[in-house]
Amino acid sequence: MASFVDKAKEFVAEKIAEIPRPEATIDDVDIKDVARDGVTYNAKVDVVNPYPHSLPICEVSYTLKSAGRVILSGSMPDPGSLPGRETTKLEVPMKVPHSIIVSLVRDISTDWDIDYELDLGLTIDLPVIGNFTIPLHTKGEIKLPTLKDIF
Repeated sequence: MASFVDKAKEFVAEKIAEIPRPEATIDDVDIKDVARDGVTYNAKVDVVNPYPHSLPICEVSYTLKSAGRVILSGSMPDPGSLPGRETTKLEVPMKVPHSIIVSLVRDISTDWDIDYELDLGLTIDLPVIGNFTIPLHTKGEIKLPTLKDIF
């Protein structure tokens, strides 16, 4: 009897491991808007849903770092759902107050860009399995416009 239970557990574990899961990649991070109260960065995320039915996205959590320091962390609750068997472009806005940007002056003054690291967690509600978080990480730099670019 014990060997039958072990074989059943093994079978279920193999089948669960073979289940396709949604995949995501961070496509781009850029400045979206500059306002009086801060700068809004926008992360563009491509999410692939391998299932024929739509999947609800529970939450998108993010941590934005620059010069080794956390400059912003937060979440975007209930951003919608992923249509079945499609790739969805998801935009994640992140608003950084000007007071934080001023503290990055040393990094900006050396090469006129902002070096960043973005950790993003995309939590999706999978049927039977439950909430599933796709961890994403990217590094890069955001070039700031110069006077030559503006005029």
